[in-house]
Amino acid sequence: MARLLVVHHSPTRSTRALLDAALEGARHPDIEGVEVQVVPALEASADDVLAADGYLLGTPANFGYMSGALKHFFDSTFLQVGGALDDSGGAGEGGGGTTAKRPYGLWVHGRYDVTGAVRAVTSIVQALDWKQSAEVLEVVGDVDEAALESATELGGTLAALLA
Repeated sequence: MARLLVVHHSPTRSTRALLDAALEGARHPDIEGVEVQVVPALEASADDVLAADGYLLGTPANFGYMSGALKHFFDSTFLQVGGALDDSGGAGEGGGGTTAKRPYGLWVHGRYDVTGAVRAVTSIVQALDWKQSAEVLEVVGDVDEAALESATELGGTLAALLA
């Protein structure tokens, strides 16, 4: 059975609502053969990443960046799951490691702007050589019905790719 790993930091009502909607989509009854594993970012391990066939990431945008929890997730798993560093020690181009080419999706919620958070996450997953398999869901301001529908679609899309 394929496994979709959902790594998230959802400390607020808004981010939790997006998570719940994404999980509703990923667990849709028409999608069979996919196990959805949900792990808070501070608890996710390299073993979780290595055992998964695809990834759904969720974070608030804090001070123009991804949450510290999601950053910790990347910091603590990056090299073990196939990340590459360039000569400066920064994230390099596609590592081609064990998890290369696996699909991923991302949602980010911010009060005013999510640009920096999206840029940071996408540069890290580029260095992991994961394949962006859905448009990034960028939610600014209140989480409305349209945002929840988009989150449901995002979760369903990632799960369906693995089915």
